[in-house]
Amino acid sequence: MPELPEAEVVARQLRAQLLGAQLDECLVGRADIVREGLSTLSWYQGSVLEGVARYGKSVALGLKKKEETRYLVAELGMTGLLLFRAAQTKYPQHVHVRMSFTGGRETELRYWNPRRFGRISLFDRAGLDRYRTRRFGVDPLTVPCDEFVRLMQARRGRLKPLLMHQQVIAGIGNIYANEILFRTRLHPDRLVNRLRAATIATLYDTMQTVLREAIACGGSSVKDFYAPDGTEGRYKLRHLVYGKEGQPCPNRCGRLIHRLQSERSSFFCPFCQSKRLPG
Repeated sequence: MPELPEAEVVARQLRAQLLGAQLDECLVGRADIVREGLSTLSWYQGSVLEGVARYGKSVALGLKKKEETRYLVAELGMTGLLLFRAAQTKYPQHVHVRMSFTGGRETELRYWNPRRFGRISLFDRAGLDRYRTRRFGVDPLTVPCDEFVRLMQARRGRLKPLLMHQQVIAGIGNIYANEILFRTRLHPDRLVNRLRAATIATLYDTMQTVLREAIACGGSSVKDFYAPDGTEGRYKLRHLVYGKEGQPCPNRCGRLIHRLQSERSSFFCPFCQSKRLPG
């Protein structure tokens, strides 16, 4: 479930609590949780956390030792969490990686992932660059509007799957795609190549607003998301359509929110987001 806002909340908490701390020990409970680089695990002992970055829905820890920097990338996937020691977990047996630190405001960081759709990867700089190129498209928070418009105009197909295509636009999942499209009054199945440039620019502005508001609220705690300190995200209280099937449209148009089952469930208003609306 964690998407871009949740990953950004995680990255910011890690920077605030662990930047400059030394990684004393990294224990891996099961080898298959490490996608790449398990043989380099011993290098990380004694390294210092010098940076935390977010790429799409993943969080990368940059760790420096002598003159070399290596990276531990945690994919949050559908159920992955990075948690400090005090944060409670429902099923402790699903903590697959434990990192012990000294010199920071926290002493432990745990990777909890019951369904294991995400993994940990260990990279040098070249490996991280290859990983980023292979897995992530543009970042919706930093891509310029004109570049976003050109990117969308060059694509075909339905709008919602494109917003969620991680190799095109990195970080948006089902929750925020639904919310962005409702606020932009665009049907999930609108064809991208039929959108006017002005409509795509409006979509861009709405995308930025929704994602930034969600980050400010600590993300959306739907099902199992918790920030590293154990707090829940409050943006779920601001969801207008996600999970609202059968409820009145927030725009008070007199219609009910529908649910369209395709690759992922789409929640939309058939009046406010009609396919026949000009765009």
